[in-house]
Amino acid sequence: MLVKLDNPLVLSRVIDIISELVIEVRIRFNEFGLSISAIDPANVAMLNFKLPKSAFSQFETGEEVLGINLDNFKRILKRCGAGSSLILEKKENFLNIQIQDRIKRNFSLNLIEIETEEKEMPTLEYTARVEINSKDLVDSIDDCSVVADACSFITQEGKFIVEAKSIDSARSEFSGDEAKIEAEDCNSKYSLEYLVKFMKSAKIVDKTVLNFAEDHPLKMNFKSEHMELSFLLAPRVKNED
Repeated sequence: MLVKLDNPLVLSRVIDIISELVIEVRIRFNEFGLSISAIDPANVAMLNFKLPKSAFSQFETGEEVLGINLDNFKRILKRCGAGSSLILEKKENFLNIQIQDRIKRNFSLNLIEIETEEKEMPTLEYTARVEINSKDLVDSIDDCSVVADACSFITQEGKFIVEAKSIDSARSEFSGDEAKIEAEDCNSKYSLEYLVKFMKSAKIVDKTVLNFAEDHPLKMNFKSEHMELSFLLAPRVKNED
């Protein structure tokens, strides 16, 4: 297995985000590209990342599954600069990582066995779909995190509302002019601890797509020409408050 990325910064950013949810993952290579699926230890959130074959300048691999410690991997990826190229090559039980810029630097990462079961992201039915500017959503979620530990996503009369209430409260309201809203009226609450982590992906794409329904898991999707990152987050039930 040997693959090359001429722009590894997106991979580096995504691995950094994923490492806040899980410690280790299986990185899967096949004819379509690179993919990662994982569930956090609390079984509250699930993620799926796809980097298609077209994102690579060199892609020589069949079916490969690599068990990776993310803390170690992300430290190496952070050594990539803006003009670096990244080469990943599997040799026996090691992943050889070469960073090419002005000089060539080499790292060797021990591959690990991962015992947790790998699951695909389920297909769910939703009553609300909201496509919104990523920065606007980041600001709304950050506002809510100042006053509470959970916030509600609400669609009501053609509007999308992000709201948090405790002793204090915060609320952002978007009309069809600020977001693309296709939704029935619904209200579902989610953990801000997870949402704040997910929204670090907003630095990668301009738009975020939200799919949710009444007291239903949230699907948050970040997609660009050369990658797709999705999160699934369980709702906060009413008796938790």
